Amino acid sequence: MTQFDMQDPLTQYDKLDIPEQTQTEPGLDSELVPAADHGQSSYVGLGRLKGRKALITGGDSGIGRAVAIAYAREGADVAISYLPSEEPDAQNVKTDIEAAGKKAVLLPGDLSDETYARRLVHEAAEALGGLDIVVNNAGKQIHVDDITKLSTEQLESTFRVNIMAMFWIVQEALEYLPKGGTIINTTSIQAYQPSEGLLDYAATKAAIANFTHGLGKQLIPKGIRVNGVAPGPIWTPLQPSHGQPMEKLTQFGEQAPIGRAGQPAELASAYVFLASQESSYIAGEIIGVTGGQHLP
Repeated sequence: MTQFDMQDPLTQYDKLDIPEQTQTEPGLDSELVPAADHGQSSYVGLGRLKGRKALITGGDSGIGRAVAIAYAREGADVAISYLPSEEPDAQNVKTDIEAAGKKAVLLPGDLSDETYARRLVHEAAEALGGLDIVVNNAGKQIHVDDITKLSTEQLESTFRVNIMAMFWIVQEALEYLPKGGTIINTTSIQAYQPSEGLLDYAATKAAIANFTHGLGKQLIPKGIRVNGVAPGPIWTPLQPSHGQPMEKLTQFGEQAPIGRAGQPAELASAYVFLASQESSYIAGEIIGVTGGQHLP
């Protein structure tokens, strides 16, 4: 099956049979049980991003990996950022991108470090020969069920990775993005329907939504479009690496109206659409990919 074949969304993927598991943050796709689908066997490109040059943060796993695969198959060269501990996953994505005949650039580092976050953009543009697309996707999510136990260290780290790094990256990327360039930010259903144990994460995702709306207005006069994607419950390494408590992890995604967790592959087309010229009249908007949990 490809992304074009008609299927019942309720049964397109089986409900996940998730065993109890814990990974050290940030987690690895290669250790996720069951394995997630990133579109390796299903995504078919049509040349919609032919000749483009994309930077994807958090491109080693989860949603970022699915977007990297889709962009490469649509004709783009791709640079990805990731934490050094995620090198095994990054190497897998490199293989995926190169299998599509496109250039893969690996740029490990910690986005909470402002120096790295800013340098990342210049290194990506130099290696790719320019920059047309920026996908701000990397995220930090740690479940804490009591606000009095939420440390200042975690609070600051979550904000630095999830939202402050977006400011730094965009500031540097404007040196390279041409008219027709695009910025796509990953927010979340958590921005609108926050879980009680994800207060810091949800707050950053709300900030990202607001940032996307405002930046979209600021940059559209320059011919640069800014939009966002708000995923719902998607099966990625964020979840078992302390992103969910164990009692919720084993039933992850079942509360969505579709009745199951989403797979990273199910988001790729939204990111392709927003990066392509097909979305030329869309700016400052957010597309919800939430399994039926509608955005306001």
